[in-house]
Amino acid sequence: MKNKKKTTKGHCSWQQRNHANQGYMDLYCLGLYCGRIKTENGTWSDCGACPRGYSVAQWPERNYQCLPCTSTPTFYSWLYLGFMALLPLVLEWYLIDQTVKRRNFTKELVLLHISALVENVVASLLSLLIMSPTGKLMINSCQVHRLSDWYTMLHNPNPGYKTTLRCTQEAVYPLYSIVFINYALVLLLLFLCRPVLVGKVLRGEGKKSVYLTMYLIPGLAVLHATCCGLLYYSFPYIVIIMSVVSVAAHLAFRLDQSMKSLLISTFKDVRNLVILVGHWLLHAYGIVAITQLKEPLLNGALISLVPFPAFFYILTSKFTDPSKLHIN
Repeated sequence: MKNKKKTTKGHCSWQQRNHANQGYMDLYCLGLYCGRIKTENGTWSDCGACPRGYSVAQWPERNYQCLPCTSTPTFYSWLYLGFMALLPLVLEWYLIDQTVKRRNFTKELVLLHISALVENVVASLLSLLIMSPTGKLMINSCQVHRLSDWYTMLHNPNPGYKTTLRCTQEAVYPLYSIVFINYALVLLLLFLCRPVLVGKVLRGEGKKSVYLTMYLIPGLAVLHATCCGLLYYSFPYIVIIMSVVSVAAHLAFRLDQSMKSLLISTFKDVRNLVILVGHWLLHAYGIVAITQLKEPLLNGALISLVPFPAFFYILTSKFTDPSKLHIN
C-alpha cells in the first residue's frame, strides 16, 4: 500500500509539472522581444510589443511576460549617457572656437562658451527630471544584455514565413529615448538663449556658430538613431582615440615645433592650456568607462598616464619637424 501511494503521488506530481509546462508553452511568445501583458481580469493579452517602460525578461530568466523597468542604470550606462550629453557640448565649443577665431580668451568667446555649457547642463537635468520617476534626478531603466537590444525592429519574428509579428520597442528604456529628449531640449534652449546673447550683448559676434549648431544637433540625433548600439559598446575607445588624435593635431598646428616653444606656448597661454586639460579629462573619461574602476589602484595608475601622449609629442617633436628633414 505504501508503494502504491508513493507511485500515485509521483504520478500526480508528474501530471502537475506537465500541466504547468503546457501552460507555459501556451503563453510562450516567439522572438526575443515579444511578450504578453496581464489584463485587469487576469487574462493574458496576445503576443506583441511591450508598452513603453516595460520589457521581456531576457536570458537566463527568459519569460513571456512584459515586466516594468525598475532597475537603476549601471555605472557604464550612466557613463554612456554622459558621453551622449558631452558630445554636443564639446562640438559646440569647437564650432564657437573655429567661428569666432580668437587667439586668446576674450569676453565674447568666454560668454559663448558659458552659454553653451549652461544650455547643455540645463537640458541634461531637465531630461532626467522628465523621465520616470518624474521630478527626481534618477531614472528607472531596463538592463542592456546584448547589441540587439538597441535594434529590436530587426528581430521581429516571422511565424510560418507568412506574417510578421511586430514587437519593436525600446528594450533599453530609457537609454534610447532620453538622448532624443536631451537633444530636443538643447535645441530649444539654443533658440531661446543664444540669439539674445549674440544679438543684444555680443552684437552679432558668434552668429555663425548658432547656425552651425542648428545643423549639428539634428545630425547627432540621426547618428544616435542609427548607431546607438554601436556607440554604446565602443564610445570609451572612441573617446580615447579621438582625444589623442585631437591633441596631436592641436600641437601640430603650431608654427614653431621646437620643444621649448611647444612647452612655453602650451603652459603659458591660457587658451592652449585649457584645451590641453580638456583633452586630458576626456581621455581620463574614456579610461574610466573601459575599466569602470573595478581595480582602483591599477585604474588610478592608468589615469595618471593621461598626459603621456602630449608630453611624448613635445619631447619627440624635433625628430618629426618637416623643416629639419633633408632630402639627399
